Amino acid sequence: MSPAEIKGTGVRLRAYRPDDAEAVAAGYDDPLSHRFLPPLPSPFTLAHAERFLSEGVAAIFAEGGAVYAIADPETDDLLGGIGFDKVVPSRGQAEIGYWVGPWARGRGVATAAVRALSAHALGAGLQRLELLTHWDNPASMRVALAAGFHREGVRRQALPNRAGGRDDLIAFARLASDPAVPTPRVLPDLPGGELTDGVVILRPLGPGDQRFLLELRGLPDVWRTSVPAQPPTAEQIRERCTRAAAHWLEGTRADLVIIESATGAPAGEIGLFYQEPPTGQGMIGYSMLPAFRGRGFATRAAQLLSLWAFAETDIARLIAGALPTNLGSQRVLEKAGFRREAYLKSRLPGPDGTRQDDVQFVLLAEDLLKGEGPRLDG
Repeated sequence: MSPAEIKGTGVRLRAYRPDDAEAVAAGYDDPLSHRFLPPLPSPFTLAHAERFLSEGVAAIFAEGGAVYAIADPETDDLLGGIGFDKVVPSRGQAEIGYWVGPWARGRGVATAAVRALSAHALGAGLQRLELLTHWDNPASMRVALAAGFHREGVRRQALPNRAGGRDDLIAFARLASDPAVPTPRVLPDLPGGELTDGVVILRPLGPGDQRFLLELRGLPDVWRTSVPAQPPTAEQIRERCTRAAAHWLEGTRADLVIIESATGAPAGEIGLFYQEPPTGQGMIGYSMLPAFRGRGFATRAAQLLSLWAFAETDIARLIAGALPTNLGSQRVLEKAGFRREAYLKSRLPGPDGTRQDDVQFVLLAEDLLKGEGPRLDG
């Protein structure tokens, strides 16, 4: 049986009341709620809120779930809502979900509420809680990680959307045996949100970079050396930009835009790919718009990203590659401190079914950290 109240850090989970209807309507009618909770009616009216409070709450409890209002412990004002449903008794599992009103966001409300309800549910007999979130909802992913949930994978086309299609969802889970501590991050956030040496700035790739990235990735000398070696579609670029934060939080890659500090113009991109944590090996790759080539920007970006990777992650070894004919890229790597290590024949898929050789360079942590590297000003 669920308790009438659950106390958390800075929040109180209590039963919904009829006088919560206006706040529920305002929270559910918010654009983010419409985006990430597509089953909700749109617009979500006061009548919908009143029906949810009079019928929906009781239905969730009747099916074995639980639902609570998230309230301010001092004022009792409604901050959001949280609950779990889709209970499978034979598996001892359920799915947790929440919403926070726009007037209460950015205060750690969701994290505190998820921690409190998860601790109660997993301490009362459930063995597994799942939390599902959209690819383009990094705020919810941060809540999951901060509340001790682990990313498990992608559920393809798991949720119908408002456009008539279906969306993939990222699945996080927390077990009763998991420690009640935040899940460690493999790739932390940048200090102050960016890296800079005063000449270039590196900042995370985001949804607003789609036009720039489509221009850059559409250049023949860029896509011909990419994998796959073909021009990207606008949809592929959209996915890359909107999912970049999710990949960073997952710890598999960090995509960044290279900005000219003096003008604020995007000059190129650079990425850190970390798919071998057991060996401590990562890989970097970069590309520049033609107008910014030959000015040392790629070298500076490679130095900044390498120093951050060695100082802030468990990466001990970075590799990078260039085509044998791309002497400019090879010079960039050498100036950034990388050393030529191998010539890999037919390593990369080329255009039209061809194969391309790859010259591999390597940079070790001790090689960079013992030298005079750039200063990171966050």
